[in-house]
This record gives sequence, structure tokens and C-alpha cells, in this order.
Amino acid sequence: MKILYLNGADIEGGAAQAATRLLQGVHARGADARLSVQRKYGDASMVDGPCSLFGKAFGFARPTIEQLLSGLTPGKMIGPFCAAFLPDGLLAHVADRAPDILHLHWVARMMRLESLRRVSVPIVWTLHDSWAFTGGCYIPGSCTRYRESCGACPVLGSSREEDLSNWIWRRKKKAWHGLNLTIIAPSNWMATCARASSLFHKTRIEVIPNGIDVQSYKPIEKHAARERFSLPHDKKLILFGAASVTRDRNKGFHLLTEALRELAATPKNGPVELIVFGSAEQDKLSSLGFKAHYLGWQSGDATLAHLYSAADVFVLPSIQESLGYTVMEAMACGTPCVAFDQGGVPDLIDHRQNGYLSQPYETSDLARGIAWILEDEHRWQELSRNARRKIEHVYAIENVANRHLELYRELAAL
Repeated sequence: MKILYLNGADIEGGAAQAATRLLQGVHARGADARLSVQRKYGDASMVDGPCSLFGKAFGFARPTIEQLLSGLTPGKMIGPFCAAFLPDGLLAHVADRAPDILHLHWVARMMRLESLRRVSVPIVWTLHDSWAFTGGCYIPGSCTRYRESCGACPVLGSSREEDLSNWIWRRKKKAWHGLNLTIIAPSNWMATCARASSLFHKTRIEVIPNGIDVQSYKPIEKHAARERFSLPHDKKLILFGAASVTRDRNKGFHLLTEALRELAATPKNGPVELIVFGSAEQDKLSSLGFKAHYLGWQSGDATLAHLYSAADVFVLPSIQESLGYTVMEAMACGTPCVAFDQGGVPDLIDHRQNGYLSQPYETSDLARGIAWILEDEHRWQELSRNARRKIEHVYAIENVANRHLELYRELAAL
């Protein structure tokens, strides 16, 4: 069986991790699989990207060009948005590879959405955000206009019913109609949103989580893990991080700041320090109430496994996440997590069994959850074991790849 995966990039963001890990998982089980990307950074032999200078340049410039042609600038939007109308090479990729299954991941900025109508093989689409069933936004927040026909889009700051989001929704309604399409939601929450949408309410939707290599992400002895980053051995360490960690409002840095200030005002928590990784504005780290170790951007499975293992607790203060890849990685390393009870995170964290789910978006409860995990060593050991066990049983890439292969075989046989 030949499977062609599509994703915007090969080593950038949670969707890229999900796509490449799935690629490796199904390939290890005998499938002929390749990943085609718009922006290739790594040198993996199973990943294809633009080779020409023009192709590479266009891959990087395409999102900006499309935004400008749509009349959109960052100042006009409250969050990411994509119209997907520029020409693409999707059909050439499919013709070249002649796959039995086309599996889309994060493709909003690499395809013209009308192109899917000309694909003749079964299409599987994993939803890493909400773009596929909205009028162009990735994170609708509290807006549910995607259940109807979008328009008056809050992300665009629009009050007009027939705005850009409504135009894109109408294009999608026409383009998605009659597709041989199966949706994969990585969390129950994302599946619920997709089923409630006007574009996918009649589409087959399966819940299959993203997978992780539990041999790469596993607990590492804490002393050795801290030595790698020159971190203190006599402190409790709180870990927080993501891409654009202080700039992307959805990542919840402003909520974490409030929670940490409350935590710092509670003397019983003992000697606590903070680790921050990702791309951050360092001047914002000085007012968190704790000494902060800023480690910058970190990548590579071994490096990240050491980083998660060095911490006593990982905090995800995001406002809306389809699943929460960093939570999955931290739990695989035996590090209990605290997050708001939102999006797909409750699929991962079982409250007070392997972590703590705080009331959205109560910073006092976020602080309470962090303190609860740190204050009892015996309880921490149990949480750590439970976290690792949950990931091994549900999210190991071997299990996830097998579930995908079962679906591929079923679809190819129809």
C-alpha cells in the first residue's frame, strides 16, 4: 500500500511531529509511505520538498503573499487566518506518487482548497487545528459560527455577514462536497467540534490520537538530566515552553504569569525555580516571581527528553489546544502536567491521577495545581508512574500506526 502524506513542513510544530512520526510508524510496518512538504528543513530520505531555488523561496513566501493579496496584515487579525487560494502543486504530487491513500495534515498554507476536488483516491485528513471546517481561522476560540456559514468573523474583526470568512466557507462547501474524505480527530474535543460544523457534520470522523516514540521520550534520571542544562539540583523546577511562547496569546503566557505570582506568594512551596524554552521575549521573564532559566529554542528527541525529565512539573496554560503535544512528551518522560481543562487536553491528563486539570481560565486554580503536584513527593512518584503508563498504553506510535493502517486498508478496499 502506498500512502502520501502532506504537511507544511517536516520539523516545524506539532503537526510536523505527528506526520513524521506516523510516517516512520507505518513505514516500519511495511507500508510504502512518503511525506511531501512545502518547506523542508531536515534531510530525512522519506521526505520530499522543493528542490529548486524558486520552489524553496515560494514555499517560504507563499503565506505572506496570500495574506497581502487577501488584504490582511497581522494588525488586522486576532489570530492566524488562511484563505488558501493560490495555485499549488498538489495534483502533481499525487500524480507523481500515485498513492492508494492521500493523508493530509497541516496543509492550509500549501494548497488551493479547490484542488482536492480533483483527487481521485481516498483522502484522510488529520485535524491539527480547526481550519478545515471554519471560514479561514485556525483557532475559533469561543466563536461557533462555523456551525452555520461563518461571516462576521471575530478573528478578522469583521461585523459583515458576507465577509472574507463567509467567502472561504462557501468555497469550502463547494470544494468539500462529494469528496471521498475521512476525518481523523486527534482528540474527542476536536471530533465534537468537527461533527458540529456545517462542513463536516455528514463526514465520517474517527478519533485517533497523535503518536509518540516512547523509546525516545522516556524518563531519564533527574540528576543527569539537570546536569545537561546546568540546572540546580536542590530546587523544584517548573517547566513551560512552546514556539512563540511569550508572543502567541493562545499559549497563555499572560495566564501563567498571574498563576506564578500567586504561587510565589505562598511560602510553603519551598525553593522553586522556572525553566522556559522556546522563542521568548526575555524581558518578560523577569517579572514571574521566580528565578527563570531561559534555555532558548530546543529541538531533538534526546534533548527534549532530558529537558522534560529535569523538571518536576510541566505547565501548559494554553487557551485552546487540539491535543497538546508538549503534554504528551512530558508525560512520556514521567513528568506530571498541569493544564486548563480545555480542548483535547483532558484526553491526556486524568485529573489528580497523572496530573492536574485546572478550571478554565482560573489562574488561582492553575497555581493550586502546580503546588499540589510539588508538595508531596510520594504523590509525585505515583503521578509520574501513571503519566508514563498512560502514554505507553494509548499514545505509543506503534499502536497509533496500527490504527491508521487498519483505516487505510478499509478505505483502499472500498
